[in-house]
Amino acid sequence: MQESDFYIYYHELGKHLAVLGPSAAEAHGILCALLCAGGPRAEESWIAELLADTDDVDLPTQVCRRSLRDLAARTRAGIAGPDMGFTPLLPGDSAPLAERAVGLYDWSRGFLYGLGLAGVDVNRFSEPAREACNDFAAITHLDLEDLDDCEENEQALTELTEFVRVAAMLVYEEQCPAAGTGR
Repeated sequence: MQESDFYIYYHELGKHLAVLGPSAAEAHGILCALLCAGGPRAEESWIAELLADTDDVDLPTQVCRRSLRDLAARTRAGIAGPDMGFTPLLPGDSAPLAERAVGLYDWSRGFLYGLGLAGVDVNRFSEPAREACNDFAAITHLDLEDLDDCEENEQALTELTEFVRVAAMLVYEEQCPAAGTGR
């Protein structure tokens, strides 16, 4: 998937999820954590969690379910693949800095929620993976209210986004070593 397609996908999924509560970034963070937890039915658990209060007969729900399945398949392929092709589902680079920062906040919050949903004990992780999860928690405590749109903040957000990408792959590889042997 080309980068521009990925960001269009972000907005389309956001529309589907708008009535359900989580943002597209938060929903993707939940999915990534469930995949990192190594459960055999991570994708199905994720979709069930997101669509718990909907009616399957509803056409928008069916369309949303297809979008979620597609995203789950693409995410698994990216995070488990040997080419390090994983990318968190976040607003695109052309989005305002504040929107991208909130997306990263939501993704991190979703990841932590997903680990809890999967019943994962982060204290059993290796020190680097535990630190990564602590850093995800720190991201959810960032003050985004008065975020200035400046080059320094732009650079910091770029670095945090890359950190989140690599940290998620680290947690996945640690928790699902057989799946991550291609790296």
